[in-house]
Amino acid sequence: MVRILGIDPGLRFTGWGVVTAQGNRLSHVADGVIATDSALSVPERLRHLHDALLDLARNFAPDEAAVEETYVNRNGAATLKLGYARGVGLLVPMLLDIPVSEYGAKTVKRAVVGTGAATKEQVSMMVRRILPTALLKRADAADALAVAICHAHHRASAMHIANATRMA
Repeated sequence: MVRILGIDPGLRFTGWGVVTAQGNRLSHVADGVIATDSALSVPERLRHLHDALLDLARNFAPDEAAVEETYVNRNGAATLKLGYARGVGLLVPMLLDIPVSEYGAKTVKRAVVGTGAATKEQVSMMVRRILPTALLKRADAADALAVAICHAHHRASAMHIANATRMA
């Protein structure tokens, strides 16, 4: 059994979700959102995000982590701030020697819904079906759990291929 921390980074709201995976069986452990105060400076918000993610990682002791990749939009400043938050999301697990994987939004949607063009509502609905005990207070939490589900699927596929190669 492996415990996975999924992170959907954002400077205002960072979604997080923890699942356990045993073979193809997934179980919800916890999910939520880290909110930062937009009245604070960017460095202060990043520190808050760092401290909160560090507490989560220490409390839930994930074996692996997965972070959604940054998408580039027309607002360069917003993309840059998202990149800062993503950097914190990548750094915190590594500080605790937790391996981190990265997945693009389309890859996550394809793994959870079956199409890379899925809407946020479709992702949320499928996350609720896969993990019926999830709280999903915000879409960010659903997205973070979707990242964790995506990682669990990719991990299981890679292990299956590795086992088949060894037997051949």
